[in-house]
Amino acid sequence: VQFVESGGGLVQAGGSLRLSCSASGFSFGTYDMAWYRRAPGQERKLVASIGSTGVSTTYADSVKGRFTISRDNAKKMLYLQMNGLKPEDTAVYYCNRASAVKYLWGQGTQVTVSA
Repeated sequence: VQFVESGGGLVQAGGSLRLSCSASGFSFGTYDMAWYRRAPGQERKLVASIGSTGVSTTYADSVKGRFTISRDNAKKMLYLQMNGLKPEDTAVYYCNRASAVKYLWGQGTQVTVSA
């Protein structure tokens, strides 16, 4: 199993980024998936999740209305569209299963939002 996250970078507050996660080594389309983030000095936290078919989504209160999670099961890809970025969104972002049982974490992608 492997996750490769990409799309992070340095952006000014109010800007946008689109993160991508390429998944391999498991039946991607059968699992609920999620984006997580770890800010400096903090634990990794759930940002958004999406059901296996892409119909149902959930968001942390802190990103609701600004972030949109989506997936392409045919390409085994997970996405996170981030708009209205704030300095407090600065973190390393990871993708993984949206369950207590998770696969090995990827390297993540750094998102840095300047004020």
